[in-house]
Amino acid sequence: MSSTNNETKVYGMLAEYDNADALIAGIKKAKEAGYTKLDGYSPYAVSGIADALGFIKSEMATVMLCGGICGAICGFLMQYYTNAVDYPFNIGGKPYNSWPMFIPVTYEPGILTTCLAGVFGLLALCGLPKLYNPLFNVPAFERSTIDRFFLFVQANDEKFDLQATREFLLTLNPLSVAEVPE
Repeated sequence: MSSTNNETKVYGMLAEYDNADALIAGIKKAKEAGYTKLDGYSPYAVSGIADALGFIKSEMATVMLCGGICGAICGFLMQYYTNAVDYPFNIGGKPYNSWPMFIPVTYEPGILTTCLAGVFGLLALCGLPKLYNPLFNVPAFERSTIDRFFLFVQANDEKFDLQATREFLLTLNPLSVAEVPE
């Protein structure tokens, strides 16, 4: 990572914009310039940011599907064990493994574990809870939840050089450019 003259470690550079279109244009130009470790912050959801950053499709669908299948299988096996192995009880001549009567109870743990897998999978994939982020050291970043848009270039990007990155970000016409200390 780069460091300044007083040996403060740098986490990256932050460019501030006043609208989403300027942020998206900045992200596209940074990508064209060869920067790969970028992030965009906005006070509300902007669909073009994820596309400009090149986000891939989320793994959440797979996580939730696996959680739901595991829950449904566990629910079915619980009923099978209870009714066919542990306490077989002949009701009306039905077989012990009467799978049609297991469907409602199989459905419920499937739904429950799908929801739980979604919550915990989202937290894990997003790296949460994260109680500290070096971006909080930049006073202007507080406005990212109010009315400002930010382009962040990480210091561990291969192309990152403190002075060159600052000069590049200034060519994108931001309101300000700030160094983010660790």
